[in-house]
Amino acid sequence: MTGRIVYFAYGSNMVTARLRERAPSATPIGIGRLPGHVLSWDKRSRDGSGKCDAEATGRNGDVIWGVLFELDAQDKPALDRAEGVGVGYVETLVTILTDHGAVDALTYCATEKDPALRPYRWYKALVVAGAREHQLPADYRRQLELVETVSDLRWPARA
Repeated sequence: MTGRIVYFAYGSNMVTARLRERAPSATPIGIGRLPGHVLSWDKRSRDGSGKCDAEATGRNGDVIWGVLFELDAQDKPALDRAEGVGVGYVETLVTILTDHGAVDALTYCATEKDPALRPYRWYKALVVAGAREHQLPADYRRQLELVETVSDLRWPARA
């Protein structure tokens, strides 16, 4: 693969350092919003918790804020593996609205969902940290901070 890919991160991958562990070439290029979607935390994870999903609602008033990154196409297979493409997430092409116009980007949407799931505290903290790092709107950050979590009993230090 050659070239560059635009990727829309809306969960824990908004933390630049975390994303670079998976895609070293990732460079933030701005923030934007995905209309007609809500952020849900019901993607069934291998660890038994809920992870983020961009759930399509079709309602224009529903919006997910996130970060646009550009990355080398050669990093995409590793990102696909880390995200669980084919086993929990599917690659999706979306149109992100920015202050500079619309941008087509790749993102991941959940295929394995359970509405009873909640995120671990440490996972939610990553999502909030990414929203702060990239200065997503304050009201959106407050919504993230209000999400109900559960303790990760496998890793008491992360609870």
